[in-house]
Amino acid sequence: MAGRNHRVAVLVLDGAKPLDVGIPAQIFTTRASMPYEVRVCGAAPGLVAGGDGLSYHVADGLEALEWAETVFIPGYRRPDVEDPPPAVVDALRAAHGRGIRLAAISTGAFALAATGLLDGRRATTHWHYTRQLQAKHPLVQVDENVLFVDEGDLLTSAGAASGIDLCLHLVRRDHGVAASNHAARRLVAAPYRSGGQAQYVPRALPDPLGEQFAATRAWALERLERPIGLDDLARHANVSSRTFSRRFVDDTGYTPMQWILRARVDLARELLERSDLGVEQIADRVGLGTGANLRLHFHRILGTSPMEYRHTFRQ
Repeated sequence: MAGRNHRVAVLVLDGAKPLDVGIPAQIFTTRASMPYEVRVCGAAPGLVAGGDGLSYHVADGLEALEWAETVFIPGYRRPDVEDPPPAVVDALRAAHGRGIRLAAISTGAFALAATGLLDGRRATTHWHYTRQLQAKHPLVQVDENVLFVDEGDLLTSAGAASGIDLCLHLVRRDHGVAASNHAARRLVAAPYRSGGQAQYVPRALPDPLGEQFAATRAWALERLERPIGLDDLARHANVSSRTFSRRFVDDTGYTPMQWILRARVDLARELLERSDLGVEQIADRVGLGTGANLRLHFHRILGTSPMEYRHTFRQ
């Protein structure tokens, strides 16, 4: 990838959802701050019937997958009853065999699952289709409570908006937090949502505590360098510790302390990229106490060391 843009193909299938197509096409468009190049393609060049009253005219067919280094599969209508064309399935398998990264947004996970590549792996899709995906592809380990799943060279996301989360995650993986934050600001989007899609599944409405919890999360983010316990969070939210803990998991997919830990690691990542502070100083600045503690949690969450991360992503 050195010296040239990373090549991204967006594969538009019949019934493709407009937002799912537009998200990777816009995020990875070529610009000085985003070293990517995008081609939108289909099973064949020409007109592709889309969903929601829109159609797409694509200049490239499946040969674009031979050009690409990352392939996005946007969601499409009726995925549980209509399989992608065999040529598409074969082309995706061949691309993966060449080491190409495959990423599905929403119901695009069905096309990826049709290749068999997700068998034995974790994946997600829009919450409305998680049971159908599990029934149609029983060997896939469907996780209905996350915004996206990163299995290395195979990635899947939940509903359309989580496609933004997935794309920003890939920018973060490729080029670091600063580049991802820059892209998020351009999109006027949250750079990192540490939650799951469980909050979007229809259910009985809980007591109206959402705004209090949002304010408490913001309060905690301003105080990461200080000790923060469950009782502190619950006291700020004006509920019992037990109620806060239960509702927090419902809202974010994480326990309060898991969320605080990830927020501290994220802050450490940005300090590693943007400052000359040593590991011990950063550990103190983000509330993790010692360099050893920072290294432990950094590796558990990111699979690398703070110094390796700095070497990779330092501007």
